[in-house]
Amino acid sequence: MGNPVAVVIGADGLMTEEMQRIAAWTNLSETTFILRSERADYRLRIFTPKRELGFAGHPVIGSAHAALESGYAEARGGVLRQECGAGIFDLSVEENADARRIFVRAPGPKISGFDAVDALAAALSAGISPSPLVIETGPKWIVADLASAEKVAAAKPDLNAVAELSAAHSATGVVIFGKAEDGVSALHVRAFAPGDGIPEDPVCGSGNAAVGAYLHHTGARSEYGSAYIARQGMNVGRDGRIAVRITDKGVEIGGGAITTVDGHIDI
Repeated sequence: MGNPVAVVIGADGLMTEEMQRIAAWTNLSETTFILRSERADYRLRIFTPKRELGFAGHPVIGSAHAALESGYAEARGGVLRQECGAGIFDLSVEENADARRIFVRAPGPKISGFDAVDALAAALSAGISPSPLVIETGPKWIVADLASAEKVAAAKPDLNAVAELSAAHSATGVVIFGKAEDGVSALHVRAFAPGDGIPEDPVCGSGNAAVGAYLHHTGARSEYGSAYIARQGMNVGRDGRIAVRITDKGVEIGGGAITTVDGHIDI
């Protein structure tokens, strides 16, 4: 998925305040805690440096990878069941000779209009076409089409203005996207959530799910296809790749994960 997430396995003894304190200490986009569940293979709690989320994309994928690799959970028939704040999700675990890919279907989107287009364009220093939408796929995002990957890369957000607009619409932040011509991906994505202590998210699963819901809702899905690769993070020194699938049942996001650091925390 291209973005680091800290995963704490076997966190049943931790209080919410301790989890939030650890998430602030790691200072990553998300830190997750894996706990026992009576309804699924495990329960997941997800924290940004400032608050808890009911759902987020790449933390779900990374946590599933950690649960499988550590032996904490086992996929049955290629399915791993995860409980989180947004409900119980069936994760698809696809194994092949050289890699494992994990997919999750995001919560069904809630979509509404957005009427502060001029203010958003000014906050991003970018032109926007057509009109943005507010889309909730767990977190709520203001989603804007900038038409091209070049315009996405050139956007220069005023993070204070982005935070104010997001707060005014009870949104986590702003996601922008544009069509790519790089031969690798269908589109490029950037996500800004300064109100949650994340100026720019290197890779954002829920944000990419919101983009997929935008494409489906507006009919632009035909331009990109029902299954595509999105790229994100290049403006912050990353090159994340997100696999997206759009069906009439919803939007799936997925990809692979690797373990880069393994250790323990003394509380």
